Amino acid sequence: MTIRTIDLGQPGAAHVNSYWAANAGAPVAGTEPLAGDRDVDVAIVGGGYTGLSTAYHLARDHGIRAHVLEANRVGWGCSGRNGGFCSAGIGKEDYSTWIARWGAEQARRIYDMSRQAVDTVDGILTREKIDAERTPTGGLELAHRPNRLGEMSERCRFLNRQFGVEARMIGRDELERDYLVSREAYGAMHVGEGFALNALRYANGLARAAIDYGTVIHEAAPVHRIDQEGDRYYLHAQGVVVRAREIVIATNGYTNDDLFGRLRGRLLPALSSILVTRPLTQAELASVNWQTHLKIWDSRRLVFYYRLLPDNRILFGSRGGIEDTPESNAERRRWMVRRFGQMFPPLADIDIEYFWHGWVCIAYDRNPHFGEIPYCRGIHYALAYIGSGVALATYAGDLLARRIAGKEVEYGPLLSRPLPRFPLPALRRTWQRLAYAWYAHKDERT
Repeated sequence: MTIRTIDLGQPGAAHVNSYWAANAGAPVAGTEPLAGDRDVDVAIVGGGYTGLSTAYHLARDHGIRAHVLEANRVGWGCSGRNGGFCSAGIGKEDYSTWIARWGAEQARRIYDMSRQAVDTVDGILTREKIDAERTPTGGLELAHRPNRLGEMSERCRFLNRQFGVEARMIGRDELERDYLVSREAYGAMHVGEGFALNALRYANGLARAAIDYGTVIHEAAPVHRIDQEGDRYYLHAQGVVVRAREIVIATNGYTNDDLFGRLRGRLLPALSSILVTRPLTQAELASVNWQTHLKIWDSRRLVFYYRLLPDNRILFGSRGGIEDTPESNAERRRWMVRRFGQMFPPLADIDIEYFWHGWVCIAYDRNPHFGEIPYCRGIHYALAYIGSGVALATYAGDLLARRIAGKEVEYGPLLSRPLPRFPLPALRRTWQRLAYAWYAHKDERT
C-alpha cells in the first residue's frame, strides 16, 4: 500500500471548517506565488510548524533566507488542526527505557530537550507578540479507570525524582471540587509544565514573523517529487523547478510515500479528530463543575484530550481514526459525540458546532526523528512527533536552522537515531488496525 494523505492536484485548498480557522483572524499577508524556475540556498517543503520555525530561525538568527513551499496554505495540515497542546515529553516509549538504554543522566538530557521545546514556543509567542490565546501553565492527566491510579502515582514519583517535574497526584474529591466532574475520572496527576494555545493563530503568527525577517513563503506550491543531480536538489512543484543546495522535509503526517524514495515506507499517518461545542452557559459549566482552562488528557493509549476554550466552548479530541472517508468520518463524529456525552452526561445534548480531523505521524519505533537522510547530504528532516508537534516541531526548526547554518548541533541519542522503515510497509494500515484493537481492549479493561 502506498500512503498518500494530501492531494497535490488541487493546490491552495482552503483550511478545513475548524474552530481554529474560524477564529484565526486575517490570513497571512506577504506570501508570494511560485512562478518560474529558480535557484535558492534553502528550500523547505511544508508550511507547518517545522517548516515555519526552521525558516524563522534561519532568517532571524543566521541571516539565511529560505523559501517555504506549502501545498495549500500556511498551517493547512495538522499545525492548524491539532488541539493546541504545547507539552513536555518526547515519543511514546516508557521513560525508564531511556535509563536502561542510555543511563539516568542522558535520560534527563532527553527530557530537558522537551522542556526546551516548550520554552522555544513560549519565547516566540512573547518575542513576536503573537496572540495565540495561551492557557495557564500546567495540565491534568486523568485516571480513566480506578486501576490506573497506582501506575499513575508511580509515574508521578518517577517524574519528580528523575526529571524534577513539578507533578502531584490529585484525589477524586479534589478533582471534582476544584477542576471538573467526569464519569471517567477517578483522580489525576497535575503536571506543572506546558500550556495550550490556538493552533492556527500560532502558525499564522510564526509565518508573519518569518516573513518579517526575510523568509519567502509560497502558498499553493505543492512539491510532487524531489530529484538529486550532483550537489543540487530539484524540487518539482506544479511545473516549476526549484533548485536548492539544502532542503528541509517538513511535511510530517502529510508526507506522501512518493515524495522522496528514501522516505518511502517509514511513516504512518494516523488520524486525530476534534469536536468543539457551542459556547456553554455558566449553568451548563456548573453542571459538571468545569472550573479550569488547563489542558486535559486521560490515561488511555488511544487518548482523549480536551479543554475549555476562551469563549466557554469545550474542545474534545480523540485518537483512533484510520480512514479519511466521508462515511468513516461521519461515524467517527457520531462515536465522539456519544463518548463525550458518556463522560459528561449533563452535557450530552449540547450542540456540536465544529468537527474536523488531521493526520499526526508515527514512526515504527514510536519516537520522533531529526537528521539528514543517509547518503543525501543536505536533505534535512524532522518527522513523527506522534501528536506532540506544537512544541517539538518548533524546537526542531531551531535545531535544523542551526545545523544548516553550520553550527555544531547535537540532536541527542533518541532523536538522532535513523528513521526506521516499517517491516512490510504495504501492511502498515493492517498493523495499525490490529494495534488499535489491542490498545482499545487494554484501555477499557477494568
